[in-house]
Amino acid sequence: MTAVPAAVEIERVAAINDEHVQAFARLLPQLSTSAAPLAPAALAVIAGAPGNHLLVARVGGAIVGACLLAVFPAPTGTRALLEDVVVDEAARGAGVGTALVDAALAAAAAAGARTVDLTSRPSREAANRLYARCGFVRRDTNVWRRELRS
Repeated sequence: MTAVPAAVEIERVAAINDEHVQAFARLLPQLSTSAAPLAPAALAVIAGAPGNHLLVARVGGAIVGACLLAVFPAPTGTRALLEDVVVDEAARGAGVGTALVDAALAAAAAAGARTVDLTSRPSREAANRLYARCGFVRRDTNVWRRELRS
């Protein structure tokens, strides 16, 4: 794990409140231009799903970043996926992303995960550097996706 400024606090979200809804409304468009605002009930489903660890990062009490770790059993062992890592533009470069990733890795290890996978677009150069600094290694693999929406 890498050094993180003491000013970054990571918490696992158990119960959704207006602060969380507002933070995700601000953060998600910084991650994806296609991200739709999440209703409080939808965010509550994410936070409460078995195996999910919805993490937020705070600096000075304000939410400045978030990520989701999904841990699940598989025939080959417990696995984890790290999804939707986002840090507010104003807080980037201050160790927030590192703190989020390190907390997610610790949660995955505590849950018995053998591996943690993530995907990241090549255009997210700073994020890709962060993942490499945090010990992730690019795999020679194909990522396949099929849209299920009609």
